[in-house]
Order: sequence, then C-alpha cells, then structure tokens
Amino acid sequence: MNALNKSIEPGAVFDHGEFCDHENVVFVRNKRTGLSAIIAVHDTTLGPALGGCRVWPYPNPHDALNDALRLSKGMTYKNALAGLNLGGGKAVIIADARETKTAAMMEAFGAHVDRLHGTYITAEDVGVSPADMDAVSRKTKHVRGTSAMGLGDPSPFTALGVFEGIKAAARHVFGNDDLKGVRVSVQGLGHVGFDVASRLHDAGANLIVSDIHAPAVEKAVTAFGAKTVEAPDAHAVDAEIFVPCALGAGLNRNTIQSIKAKIVAGAANNQLETPEDGRALKDRGILYAPDYAINAGGVISVALATHKDHEEGVRAKTMLIGDTLTEIFQRSVLENKTPEAVADEMAEERLAAAAKRHL
Repeated sequence: MNALNKSIEPGAVFDHGEFCDHENVVFVRNKRTGLSAIIAVHDTTLGPALGGCRVWPYPNPHDALNDALRLSKGMTYKNALAGLNLGGGKAVIIADARETKTAAMMEAFGAHVDRLHGTYITAEDVGVSPADMDAVSRKTKHVRGTSAMGLGDPSPFTALGVFEGIKAAARHVFGNDDLKGVRVSVQGLGHVGFDVASRLHDAGANLIVSDIHAPAVEKAVTAFGAKTVEAPDAHAVDAEIFVPCALGAGLNRNTIQSIKAKIVAGAANNQLETPEDGRALKDRGILYAPDYAINAGGVISVALATHKDHEEGVRAKTMLIGDTLTEIFQRSVLENKTPEAVADEMAEERLAAAAKRHL
C-alpha cells in the first residue's frame, strides 16, 4: 500500500507538535511513479523557502510529516543565521533511495515543486544525489545543486563548515584549536561525515569512527588508521569531541548522561530530541554547537553558487561559520543561556528586522 494511503487527518497537521505557523504543507502523489511526498514551507519572510529533499523509507506518513515540519522550521533558522535572504522549507519523499527511487519519481517530484511557483526551492538531502536534482530540474527551475548550475555536491562545504565549527568550539573550551592528538568520535561516515573525518585526520586528531554501513567504516580505518566502535555507542566513548553526522535526535535523556566528550559538534540535523536536552548538556558542562549553525555550509553553497566561478565566495562565507559559533558561545556564557537558545535568538532577531521592513 502506498504510504500516504494511510490517512492523516487535517487536525493532525495543525495540532502536530512540530507544526509552528507553517505557511504551507503540501501532500503530493504520483501513482505512475510511486511518488509519495510532503513539502513543508515554514517561513518566507526573508525570501523563497530553500531546503533539501530527503528520500527515506518512513514506516508511516506521520513520521514523514514530523520530519518535514521539523526540518523546514530548522531551515528557516539555518538560512537566517547564515545571513541568506531565503526562507525555510523541506521536502520528504517516502521511498528507499537504493531500491525504489527512480529518475521518473524525481521528475514527478519536480513537477509538484513547480506548482508552488517558486515559494519553495529544492536541493539535495539524505538519499538524494546531483543526478536526482538533474531529474528534478527537467520539470522545474526552482532547484539547486544540479550539474548545470552551482558547485555540484554541497557536502564538501557542509564538511568545511563543520570543521571550522569544531575548531571554534575547541578554542572556546580548550583555549586553542590545535587538534593534534585530540580524540574525536565521528558517528556517521556518509559524504559529509567522511569528509569531516578526513579534515580531522589531516589536523592530527585521533579518530574513533562508526557507521551502520560497514564498508564506510572499513574505508575510514584504512584511510585514517581510525579505531572503530558500534554506531549506537559512539557518543559514550572516551573522547574529547563527539561529532554526530548521522540522523537526528541522537542527543536525548538516554544518551546525554553517558557522553564523556567536552564538545558535541557535528553535521547531523536536529540533534537534540527535545529543548530540555540542550539544557542537560549545558548542566553537564558539555559545549554543544547548534546543528543548524555548524552545518550551514551546504545550504550556503546551494544558495550562493549559481555558477562554477562562485566557489571562492562560497568558501569564504562558509569559513565564517566559526565566527558565528564563537559569537554564540560567548553570548551563551554572558547570558547564561544554552547555545541553541542564543542561536535561535540571533536568527529570530534577523527575521524580526526583515518583518519590520515589510510592514
């Protein structure tokens, strides 16, 4: 049965815990290609909503809706904090990226994006490749990260921003950003996680790596001389820095109490299961780099690089992620707030200023 045939009552959207004044939530389907998707536009105060398309085999449409709502709001804050004139949106396609995703399905998705008339601009996310974006672009111009436009795969810029954020966190906690000999646990070795691990290795860090995909772990062991641990235990190893680069909600009441690291700074989206988990990290003396602040390099590249010769500017703006995090950490201390609360305030300040200009 097609996943969206399992009904979602209208009230389930408006009463959903992750619904936060979203401007538009669209449920789409194409029977011919098997497409079932949700597109969520959270806020367009700063401009069209930009956010990636995630392909994932959600067990039910409620889980897909949860991701679409939560991630789209996160994109609003990420784009605002990154200084981009873009709002926040997200799309999720209920499919297995390795088994059921097809070019025809992505084209059908592109046609639905086009029906939103530019209020939502799509791009890559989990389970989506540049080739998929090329397929989407055959049906809409409201897409980024294609082979014909931009810098291609945004993951190297995401990894660059994460690495700069890790260094900023190290300066705040340890007084310098020398990572030589520092033990770092990297959880998740996809495109971004592996690139972050490579940068850490080049900086002299001692790596402990984990991933549910065994070949990725083996590749990291060979390339970096890394030690290994099972992915569910990556947060609890003896390390100074924990770098979560897998799926979200990994920082929760079941994991935080066993974290030994002094810094949590990684690429995964929505790392905190609840806002209370951020306070729990602070109470334990663990510095948390807000995910949407540290992992903004990818969206910066997607937003700004419309031609190949834009790479230098994208790289320069991505490097500023470290400065943004330094400001967040400093305000967190001065105001006795969690870093994510400060990051939210900084994003909301920019949104409020833009809203006033529109009056």
